[in-house]
Amino acid sequence: MSKDIRKVAVLGSGVMGCAIACHLANCGIPALMLDIVLPLSDDDKAKGVKETDPAHRNKLSAGALAKALAAKQPMSPLYVNKNAQLIEVGNFTDDMHRIAECDWVVEVVLERMDIKKKVFAQVAEYWKPGMIVTSNTSGLPIKEMASEMPAEMKKHFFVTHFFNPVRHMKLLEFVLGEDTDPQIASALAEFGEKVLGKGIVIGKDTPNFVANRIGVYGIMAVLKHMQDMDMRFDEIDAIAGPPMGRPKSAVFRTADLVGLDTFSHVSTTVYDLCPDDEQRDVFKVPDFMKKMVENGWLGNKSGQGFYKKDKVDGKKAFFILDYKTMEYIPSAKADFASVKKAKKVDGVGERIKTLVNGDDKAAEFAWKAVRDSVIYSCNRIPEIADDVVNIDNGMKWGFAWDMGPFETADAIGTKDMVKRIKADGLEVPKILDEAAKKGGFYKKIGPVLNYLDAETFTYKPVPQTALQLNTNQLSERVQGAVKYLTDPASKKISIAALYEAGKCFARNAGASLLDMGDGVCLLEFHTYKGMNPVDADIIMMMMQCVEEVQKRGFVGVVVGNQGQNFSVGANLLMLLMEARQKNWDNVEKASKGLQDAAMLLKYAPFPVVTAPFGMVLGGGYEVASQGDMICAAAETYPGLVEVGVGVLPAGGGCKEMLLRHTEQANGNKNEPSTFNFVRNAFESIAMAKVAMNAQQAIEWGMFRPTDHVSINKDYLLDDAKQLVLGMARAGYNPKSPKKDIRMPGRQYYAAFLNAIWTMQQGNYISEHDALIAKKVAKVLTGGDIATNAIMTEQDILDMEREAFVSLCGTEKTQDRMQYMLQNNKPLRN
Repeated sequence: MSKDIRKVAVLGSGVMGCAIACHLANCGIPALMLDIVLPLSDDDKAKGVKETDPAHRNKLSAGALAKALAAKQPMSPLYVNKNAQLIEVGNFTDDMHRIAECDWVVEVVLERMDIKKKVFAQVAEYWKPGMIVTSNTSGLPIKEMASEMPAEMKKHFFVTHFFNPVRHMKLLEFVLGEDTDPQIASALAEFGEKVLGKGIVIGKDTPNFVANRIGVYGIMAVLKHMQDMDMRFDEIDAIAGPPMGRPKSAVFRTADLVGLDTFSHVSTTVYDLCPDDEQRDVFKVPDFMKKMVENGWLGNKSGQGFYKKDKVDGKKAFFILDYKTMEYIPSAKADFASVKKAKKVDGVGERIKTLVNGDDKAAEFAWKAVRDSVIYSCNRIPEIADDVVNIDNGMKWGFAWDMGPFETADAIGTKDMVKRIKADGLEVPKILDEAAKKGGFYKKIGPVLNYLDAETFTYKPVPQTALQLNTNQLSERVQGAVKYLTDPASKKISIAALYEAGKCFARNAGASLLDMGDGVCLLEFHTYKGMNPVDADIIMMMMQCVEEVQKRGFVGVVVGNQGQNFSVGANLLMLLMEARQKNWDNVEKASKGLQDAAMLLKYAPFPVVTAPFGMVLGGGYEVASQGDMICAAAETYPGLVEVGVGVLPAGGGCKEMLLRHTEQANGNKNEPSTFNFVRNAFESIAMAKVAMNAQQAIEWGMFRPTDHVSINKDYLLDDAKQLVLGMARAGYNPKSPKKDIRMPGRQYYAAFLNAIWTMQQGNYISEHDALIAKKVAKVLTGGDIATNAIMTEQDILDMEREAFVSLCGTEKTQDRMQYMLQNNKPLRN
């Protein structure tokens, strides 16, 4: 069915409606975005605007798209602005008939039942057999929304609740009605997962569905504990962020981001519509928050909320609200021993366990917050969802928790949780008690991860595919159609599972080689807490990989991992130590080692596909750029940022950036010079530009137009594997190092030097910035050589390496390295 979704109508162009349309366009799906026709204002009339003017009639939808186009990365709803070409704008009055062109209609209008039912009545006029109709409501009853729909349309109607920002948030909640055909929902779930890159969670027709119900409860419970324990907002955020496995925005920065008016509305919805919720009073918005909303202190969108940013003596300063006096006071850095101890612990689960087992105020707060969220989540099964998996996924994908509440309970230890909850004088939920007796909410049975079923208290396999439909809310007529989605051609590959299956055949401290199956080898990095800086061990394994693959008969290689980031660069500490000790031979060997290893992979006698994601910086980009093809996750952030630590790329980065930007010119007799293309490469390196997604990396020339973008990172490794197999089956022809690279030469080298001098004279760059930029210019132009002189890849690598070593020898570069290591930000000296 996902192949049949060729065009989508988005009804409503507000923040969510426009973001949904933009993300559809990001994924290559044309969208028709409609909204109401506004009445003419007095100002319009004074300007002579007519009601029939298309610009006026499409003012809302066109304005929303214009705002999206003006948004800056990485928060733009569009990967690149050219994707907006797939979005058509219009209005309900003139263009509603055009929804007949679409396979899916998603309603995203105001959260009022009367308005939604009016829109669905219009949709019904043009509904065609097979057209899927969904609502993006965050909690209105689906039964009431569908009450006046034709019978066939009801079968195709359900809720698809996206989370904001749509491009970044993985969660997509599905809520089916009594009449929904589950096979239709299954088909759209497959589309949502594989085409839109979403994670599907199945909820029930209850207020706020799954993630918002649990997430908002967690925040409101935190508010209560904060007041009971006489703590401040900044103290809570210091605890309830990464130390508890939550995002850096923690609790109150997140609330400021969402907006206090929105947050208060969502909380009040539960309070008003869930009279039987045992924690109902927790959802009651406290008086000080009501006052904040009255004052317009709504968070980021109003400039102040729980936090406020201002200037003091010309410098930025942060303030927090003192909810007792309703005045803003300076924010202070919290100092808790348990938090410091937890931050030193590797692994999210162990970190949370360390924190809640501490003996200070922060540990007490963390325990109460985790305890309450676990108990509340247990008590919401089967009210909001039928299993622990949907709730855990909802919190990870919708609220960016590293672990869901049930995974957190397992990390702390369910037996220990039960013991402490009883000691606190609270009732232990039945499913938590059973989990403690049986060994946890999750358990490995053989190679398969299982979860504890809430009804039978037996273990069942965790679904690995898009959707497990909730059979309890469906009519008996269609329950037989419920099934797991399976697609043998598209799999989620788990590196941890490969290790457990004994598929690793070579390993050192920094990297490993594993058998992915079907004759494909995986070269995996695993250095420094999943950040994967390139070090000597990785370089050694890159070289060993070429030998092992041929010896063992593999058909190709995928370079990838499942850490926090593909690779954040090189091992800067080791480089600084060598430079301080003036071990120039070792500095040069480090550069040449990466160059040689990268060239071995690039020109291996088998296909190599790299699979970058997250941060792909410096040496990470140099590795990622040296395969036959890049298969990148959509949210990949590549860049050569070496100038920030006083050097230039010297693992092949300058060479690869130059080749990518000049490929269009080389061999083109109509192109007299490669200078314009080289200038783009120079700007990428000298300005340390970082692309904010994979599509932008293609647009900027960091990736090639032929490289692949995987919207759903869960399928990244398998997508890369399939590309390797495709090249192998087609008959792979190994390449040879390039020996015919046309260089701009001395004329354009001089042009770069002049531009650098002008920048320095205008105080835009420092003397050391200028030195680095000159060396970059020399590498990219060839320096003092004739225009269009021919060089080889090795020639450029040699220039890279010479410039790199010379810069490492300067005191200012060493100072930049040290400052970056100490402060995690660049020094402009």
